[in-house]
Amino acid sequence: MSADLQPLLVHLLELRTRLVRTALVFLAAFFACFYFSGQLYDLLVAPLASVLPNQKLVSIGIASPFLLQVKIAAMAAFVLTLPHTLYQIWAFVAPGLYAHEKRLVVPLVVSSTLLFLLGMAFAYFFVFGTVFHFIAGVVPASMQWLPDSGEYLDFVLGMFVAFGFTFEVPVAVVVLVHLGVVTVEKLREWRPYVIVGAFIVAAVVTPPDVLSQCMLAIPLCLLFELGCVVARWVGRRAPLGGQA
Repeated sequence: MSADLQPLLVHLLELRTRLVRTALVFLAAFFACFYFSGQLYDLLVAPLASVLPNQKLVSIGIASPFLLQVKIAAMAAFVLTLPHTLYQIWAFVAPGLYAHEKRLVVPLVVSSTLLFLLGMAFAYFFVFGTVFHFIAGVVPASMQWLPDSGEYLDFVLGMFVAFGFTFEVPVAVVVLVHLGVVTVEKLREWRPYVIVGAFIVAAVVTPPDVLSQCMLAIPLCLLFELGCVVARWVGRRAPLGGQA
């Protein structure tokens, strides 16, 4: 074997090992979550069920109840194994990083996980109740509102992803500034465009009511400001000739 191909082969083997570990941990968490999928379903639909007259959602389709619980178990397993997945990514790229970059990666991994979970919690405990009470309040008396479980799950997953990634804004700002892609001063100059962009994103990913859109756009703007503060404190990475 050529000596030039040996480093590539080593990296590919390392990548395979990390992927296998990630998959095995995810599968173990998936089967554990599927065992409790009924309880997870009740917890997930509680914000909507609380505003329904019979406090129950409908499920259309023969296999829908089973497939719905599979999706819920997969979502819960993804959240539970997210720290392990991020650690495997860090362990794969760590050998190619400088010492000062390694010290920065660990806080970024931890903060990314916590912020994503915080975004999901914010959506579940604050946004869902507001949105569903608004929708229930505009249903005409002559209409019977029967939300479908599958459609509800798709909505919840979309909101979880939207708010989870929205709460990652400080991490993205810190990384961009640290890599020298942009400066904090330039980001502050872009503040008006960020505010407008935040409300555009909120209008796209949330239901068509002003309150829920503001509940996404305002935290997005505040998180952007938080990212600028942290980025100024962390600073830009050292030149390539710096500490190894």
